[in-house]
Amino acid sequence: MTTPQITLYGCAPAFGLPDPSPFVTKTEVQLQMAGLPYRKVFAIPPEAPKGKLPYIDDAGDAVCDSSFIRAHLEHKYALDLDAGLDARQRAEAWAVERLLEDHLYWAMVWFRWIDADNFAKGPAHFVDRAPEAMRQRLREDMQAAKQNELHAHGLGRHSREQIAELGTRSIDALAALLGEQDYLFGDRPHGVDAIGFSVLAAILTPFFDTPLRAAAERHPNLVAYVARMMRFYYPAHAWQQPLAA
Repeated sequence: MTTPQITLYGCAPAFGLPDPSPFVTKTEVQLQMAGLPYRKVFAIPPEAPKGKLPYIDDAGDAVCDSSFIRAHLEHKYALDLDAGLDARQRAEAWAVERLLEDHLYWAMVWFRWIDADNFAKGPAHFVDRAPEAMRQRLREDMQAAKQNELHAHGLGRHSREQIAELGTRSIDALAALLGEQDYLFGDRPHGVDAIGFSVLAAILTPFFDTPLRAAAERHPNLVAYVARMMRFYYPAHAWQQPLAA
């Protein structure tokens, strides 16, 4: 097998996280799970082939979207990030991944992008390098675009309290599924743990004050799970644990 020449396009560290995008983090963790060498390059979504991050360049092959990136890596390099799981567990892992990516992620996005205080201290700074006269308009446009995405998704049609209620139900469900295990499906991480860790870290970062963070902090097993994954996959990152793990 030839040595992989993989370039991962993602963001720079922000908000107390190795990458502000859970999907970039998911792919980076899965690359590490696979034991594949790679380099990470900074990019912005408009530069990506599908207008979103992450994407990879694998020896000239551009692959977009974290799910398709994983499928590409497993096929090309004869890998199975769910090795050891039976058919039912693989189905359950896919269901958990959909809960994380298609529901809980969007609740996190609402509190990061639409909540006025969190937007001002976080995403609003993405345009700090733009000419000063343009910044306010760019910030308004970014926030409006995210509001439109949330409205189209459906979650953004609810009140703040309702979004918090729905997100908390997903967090409580994840805590119940994890239980006393170190990882979602036992004593070692599988593919779904990459996104489980990434979304929960985005919620637990002390950078943002949200009801979702408070909900996650009520579950010591989730706090310990994120800290465990962070120590293993990002040992150089200064993760500020909300609680002792």
